[in-house]
Formats: sequence, structure tokens, C-alpha cells
Amino acid sequence: MLEKIKDIATTLAPRLIEIRRHIHAHPELSGQEYQTSAYVAGVLSSCGIKVQEGVGTTGVVGEFKGNTTNPRWFAIRTDMDALPMTELTGLEYASRQIGVMHACGHDLHTTLGLGTAMVLSHLGQNFPGKVRFLFQPAEEIAKGATWMVHDNVMEDVAAILGVHVFPSIPAGCVGLRQGALTAAADDLELTIIGESGHGARPHEAKDGIWIAAQVITMLQQAISRTQNPLRPVVLSIGQIVGGRAPNIIADQVKLLGTVRSLHPETYASLPGWIEQIVANICQMYGANYELNYRRGVPSVQNDPMLTKIVEESVREAFGSGAVLNLPEPSLGAEDFSVYLDYAPGMMFRLGVGHKNKHNYPLHHPKFEIDESAIITGVVTLAYSAYKFCQKQLATEKN
Repeated sequence: MLEKIKDIATTLAPRLIEIRRHIHAHPELSGQEYQTSAYVAGVLSSCGIKVQEGVGTTGVVGEFKGNTTNPRWFAIRTDMDALPMTELTGLEYASRQIGVMHACGHDLHTTLGLGTAMVLSHLGQNFPGKVRFLFQPAEEIAKGATWMVHDNVMEDVAAILGVHVFPSIPAGCVGLRQGALTAAADDLELTIIGESGHGARPHEAKDGIWIAAQVITMLQQAISRTQNPLRPVVLSIGQIVGGRAPNIIADQVKLLGTVRSLHPETYASLPGWIEQIVANICQMYGANYELNYRRGVPSVQNDPMLTKIVEESVREAFGSGAVLNLPEPSLGAEDFSVYLDYAPGMMFRLGVGHKNKHNYPLHHPKFEIDESAIITGVVTLAYSAYKFCQKQLATEKN
């Protein structure tokens, strides 16, 4: 089966490059993926895949049924949205939308989902399972997965697989990690409420800027002395808004930031931990506060069994040298984690780096990929799906 999958993927490669370049040239922002969704639906329909459009606002679901009576689905999720930035690659198929670019590789992700669907459609009844393809909108704003889940895409799903490109890994290689792959990421909005006064008489006021500075300093210091250093926490204040004039003591200061963590217990405790520190400092200096702590997405925790299946698939398809074990998780966020509340899942890092040229990072205006990675990604997804469904079939017979 592996050689058949590889042969089909190789035959499809020119068409998949064409698909990827079309999507790259026509990027759409989160929640606005109308043309992309229509294009995806058209490709799926041409393969005989059952298609549902308008899922999770602008998402698409494709369903392939092979030779099985199992009611459970194996799901493959790929995201479709682009970023609000101007492309500077100079490619002939560069973005035609000014100020919008596929700088995070979602054009390739979408292509991989379509390519895998095309491979499975060629396998037909030789495939021992059912695969549901989730083409998700709005990953960049961490909302699309929740939208899709609300439209029941995880109903009867036994397991789910995801992929994300990685320019620091060379094309032809796949990065794997069991357990924590990405961080949980929450949003923090804190308003310090003091009292205005004359800049010459600060003792008659309650200086919101000074108190806010104490809060920021204490939060950063407290991480190193009250949080387990083996369970990292990153708290970043990215915006401070406050003050009315140079000679007026600020009565209100707003702090906006993000809070990232890896460990589930740490993730659960952070809102209370932050509020306790804020409350203590404000009480000490006679100020009040308003704290709006918004949960974002939890950490992606890769399932051990699925990680093993993907690792075996890559080794068998491309050799042991194609497998890279990732020693550390990323503190970036990924809303693929939302699906893991409903089924075990696994996300792998697909190498897209050029071997003989500089590779710009994700979210860079000159980010580009080595398109030879398309075959690696499609074969990994298709063969992993096959091995999982084969394993399910063997379990049923036993």
C-alpha cells in the first residue's frame, strides 16, 4: 500500500504544485476565506469526495468512505487563512492581494489536505476506513477550530491528525514530538484605577502608571520564584495605554498582553495567580483594578499512539533520516488543540526549508517553501491514515 500511495502522490505532484500556487496567489484573511473554500470544494467534488460547505462559517468538510463498516472517522485538519501583511518574495505567483499573504504556510496545508483526499480517492475501496477532511478557517485568530466544532465536525471521530510547516526543518524531513507540542495562549486585559492629581504633588494622587509598573515588575519576578521552572510560563505585556498629559498623574492605565504555558495544571492556575498579585499591589497603594482574563486555546498535547503511527509511517516511507525528534515544544499557540477535547490527536511539523538558501521564518514577508515538501506531507498524511484505519480494523477482528 505504501508504494501505491507514493506512486499516486508522485503522479499528482505537478497538479498539487499548481493548486498550491493558485491558493498562494489568492490569500484571504481569517473568516473571509470565501474563494479559497469554493476552490477547495471544487477540487474535492472533482475527486468524488462528499462535500459540505459553509461549515464553521467559511470552512469545508470532505468525507471519503473506503471499504469499512466502522462508524468512526479518522479526521485530517488543515487550515486555510492568510495573514495581514505584504508579500516581498518576488515570486511569479506571489500574492495578488495587497496587504495579505500566506506567510504561515496555510496555502501548503490546504494543498496537503486536498492532495491526501486525491490519493485516497484513487485508492477507493482498497482503503480500509473513513476519513473526514476538515478545511478550517480562521486559525490565525484562534477561532476557526471552535467554529468548526460547533458545527459538529468531531462527531464520531476516533482520532485527528494535523500538520504545520516548519522552515527550520529541511524539506524531506518531518519533526515529531510526543506530549506538549505548543503552548496554551490566553489574553490579558488589566486596567489599574488610581486617582488623578497634579504632577508636582504626586502624594495627593494615586499614580496609575507607577502602580502599573509595580504590577508588571512583580508579575515577571514572581514567575521565577513562585512558578515551577520546569513548567514554563511566559507573560508578555505588549501594550500600555494611559495618561492624559505630562503634568497630570494618570488615573487609569490599561495593560494588554498574552500569557503562555505548557503544563495543564499551570494553565488552570494562572488566572487566579495573576489576580492575587494584582490585588495585593493595588491594595497596598490604594488603587482598584479591573481584570479581564480571556482563555484562548489550550496546549496541543500529542497522543503517544498516533505519534508512533506517524513516526512509523515516515520511517517506512522515507527512511530513519527523515524523522527528527523535536526536543522542545513551541510557545506559539495553535487552535488544533480545540479538537483534542473530543478525540485524541497529533500534529507533526513538516520540513519546508531549502537546503541551499536562507530560510525566512514564519510570518516573515519573504517566507517561502521548498515545494518538494508537498509529496512528503501528502504521503505522511495518507499512509498514517491508512495505518490507523488498518489498526482499527485489526482491533475489530480481535
